[in-house]
Amino acid sequence: MNLLIRLLYIPLILNFCFINYSYAQKNADSVLMHSSIDQSAYQEIRGGLANSYLHFTRNKTAKVAFVGGSITAMHGWREKVCQYLIERFPETKFEFVHAGIPSTGSTPGAFRLERDVLSKGKIDLLFEEAAVNDNGQAETTNIHGMEGIVRHALVSNPYTDIILMYFVDPQKIKEYNEGKIPLTIACHDSIARHYQLPSLNLAKEVTDRINAGEFTWDDDFKNLHPSPFGHELYFLSMRALLENCWNLALNQEKIEPHAIPSQMDSYSFTHGDYENIHKANRSTGWSIDKKWSPADSIPTRKGYVDVPMLISSTPGSEITFSFKGTAVGICNVAGPDAGTIEYSIDGGDYHSKDLFSPWSDNLYLNQYLLFNETLSPSKHILKIRISESKNEKSKGHTCQIVHFLVNKVNNNMN
Repeated sequence: MNLLIRLLYIPLILNFCFINYSYAQKNADSVLMHSSIDQSAYQEIRGGLANSYLHFTRNKTAKVAFVGGSITAMHGWREKVCQYLIERFPETKFEFVHAGIPSTGSTPGAFRLERDVLSKGKIDLLFEEAAVNDNGQAETTNIHGMEGIVRHALVSNPYTDIILMYFVDPQKIKEYNEGKIPLTIACHDSIARHYQLPSLNLAKEVTDRINAGEFTWDDDFKNLHPSPFGHELYFLSMRALLENCWNLALNQEKIEPHAIPSQMDSYSFTHGDYENIHKANRSTGWSIDKKWSPADSIPTRKGYVDVPMLISSTPGSEITFSFKGTAVGICNVAGPDAGTIEYSIDGGDYHSKDLFSPWSDNLYLNQYLLFNETLSPSKHILKIRISESKNEKSKGHTCQIVHFLVNKVNNNMN
């Protein structure tokens, strides 16, 4: 296709996208307009959002952050919220921190919060979602990760308003229809209650609306990565929650710090952070690629390519990493040649971990792996070695570490 024909196609493509999203907006609006289901049934206002409202209306500057997985990273509800805020508060200068990364739930969120969000400056309003990517995690890990995010953000800036959102997936629909509360939502909502945060249960709302015959999963919502209709529905529910919170904020005269209660779980990742790969002592077989990129054509993810990487493909090669904290792990990138590692903490038994993922054939996947999350708050030594064994589907024995993960011991933070 020559350049002229390509240029002619661009307006058609843009027009199609506009029509597609406009059609979605019209249908989502229509669904809610004719619905007997009350949007507020899925909202918990709790401590509200008065601080952010006062920032928007009085200070005329604001920083809003979005933390989550692929549903936050993709085009859709996040951009709609940004546009709504700009139009709702036209005299306010907004700065938006886009910290959505595919395949990341609350555990990655807790360890990357400092670099990806808090390092950008004081956050006035934080949107957080992890209920989909936290599927399959243990209850304690769900608590450790989400409380880590919430508490770290509030200790960093007690004036920050935080909203927790619970997105939908087929497993959550199934569990709600069986009369159960999905584990991730139960865990996350216990933290929202403890810290008096507003929350929005979009998983329950979508389930109830499907059961009421307002739309279907297969034809309208399409996927856990929502269709334009699904993103519009998410946005409209978020807008309703924001407006309800801000209506109550009219009675608050000044920006006040949020009360920070006692920590729910002493092992929560409230001091989670990245540790530099250069801190590891490495044997022959390990090296640091200062700007790693794959030698093949397999796709990568932004932030996990063209960065320093600690790498070995040599069975038996070992690294030693000393740290002080209650949890330790690695952020690694696993592609077609991902191997198996063996790890030991403080001279204990070695445990094996297969790094090859169901997606490794087609993607260099960013993985956040914890080896222990309930260590004593003291100094420890982690050893990692490349195993002789590997997944039968893997083409090699490679381990590629981007960061060490440590829940640090910090006596200066609560």
